[in-house]
Amino acid sequence: MIATSGDRKKIKNVSIKEIKGMIDSFTISDEKFINNEYFANLETTFNKKKILKFLENKNIFPSIPQRNKVLLFPILIETKNNNIYLFNNNIFYDKWNEQKNSYDLLDYLLPSEDIEDLIELQKISKDIETYDFSNLINKYDIKDNIILIIYKESNRIRTLSKINLNNSLKIQNKNYPKLDVLNNNDFSNIVENLKQLYEDQWKKNNEINTSIKLPLTISINSKKTKKIIELEQVLYSLDLVSDFSILNFNSEIIQYKITYNGTPNIFLNDMKEKNLELEIKNNMWILK
Repeated sequence: MIATSGDRKKIKNVSIKEIKGMIDSFTISDEKFINNEYFANLETTFNKKKILKFLENKNIFPSIPQRNKVLLFPILIETKNNNIYLFNNNIFYDKWNEQKNSYDLLDYLLPSEDIEDLIELQKISKDIETYDFSNLINKYDIKDNIILIIYKESNRIRTLSKINLNNSLKIQNKNYPKLDVLNNNDFSNIVENLKQLYEDQWKKNNEINTSIKLPLTISINSKKTKKIIELEQVLYSLDLVSDFSILNFNSEIIQYKITYNGTPNIFLNDMKEKNLELEIKNNMWILK
């Protein structure tokens, strides 16, 4: 579970006592002394329910750490002469993926160098902010995309980002005064800031809203032992499942009571991704 960059400030000063209270177990390995100093590897397991409760008390809704591939169209415009650069002479296209962090959730794919794309953009340069990019995007088999328009002015950079993630469109404007993209530090700061913006939006789209407590009941044939084990393993693994228990059982069926921090459709998608299919009979979900 992860939080947005803004929420990190809320948990900046957490006491050791609070952290210890959320630990389930830990193991110590590779212990050694070097120059009278103790070194060891510490592997810690935290209690998911306690973590979620702690974050809820801080008014933080964490996100599911789900990686995603995104198509990025960086379009550089020199406002002085209204020149558009998509591939050549576009530092954002050339160097966008040079800065990567292991903890980033978004992997950026850049468009292939198709001269027809550039010609199309040059035709509509004056209306580029309202242009429908779907004809360019649809050439790529990637659901999520970001259109990044960078206006290079004499003493500042201005950006317009059309962030389309999980079928949700968000438009963001950013201003970077007194920055020069040809300066390595300035360019790195702009890219880092934009990537943080996109990461935060992706995290917001995947928030675990602990205020939603959806009660679900699933029935399964009690003779399907392997399926029962598989179901319980999946329920343990799903971040949005806050709790589950056996409601009742007999020689024919086992009924599970589940508390889910999301909508029924998201739950069905979660189960489908784990190759578990549900059907509704008499207002009850039954695992096939």
